[in-house]
Amino acid sequence: MKLEAGMDAPDFSTVDADGHRWTMSGLRGQKVVLYFYPDDDTRGCTAQACDFRDSQTEWKEAGYVVLGVSAQGADSHRAFAQKNSLNFPLLIDEDLSLADSYGARAEPEDGIPPLSNRSTFVIDEDGKIVEALYGVQWRGHIDQLRKKLSV
Repeated sequence: MKLEAGMDAPDFSTVDADGHRWTMSGLRGQKVVLYFYPDDDTRGCTAQACDFRDSQTEWKEAGYVVLGVSAQGADSHRAFAQKNSLNFPLLIDEDLSLADSYGARAEPEDGIPPLSNRSTFVIDEDGKIVEALYGVQWRGHIDQLRKKLSV
């Protein structure tokens, strides 16, 4: 099921690469950009993560918490974050349950393990979806999102 603006953001409970637990209910009172990406350390995913990294000051000043999500584990996320000096958490979704709850699981392909579809969700302080963007392109996505949200 795909989410739409105005719907409640599904709750979740997962950890980041450092073992810190994150829940949607624990983020109430904050604006959140929750973005799903297919795989650590690939060209498009790296570019997208670095765009979020480079605009992190603006996101924080606008009151947003940025969280990246993919199916890789802690070791992969840690290496990806360190290699690219990422300054926001990467959440672990190895069983894709988080991707499933947001409608962000990619269609399976022969020989390729299940992955997240590149999707972005903007969530308000009350836990409501403001934007549900599926199948986004990594190139230019963060700039377009910032313009749309006046960040």
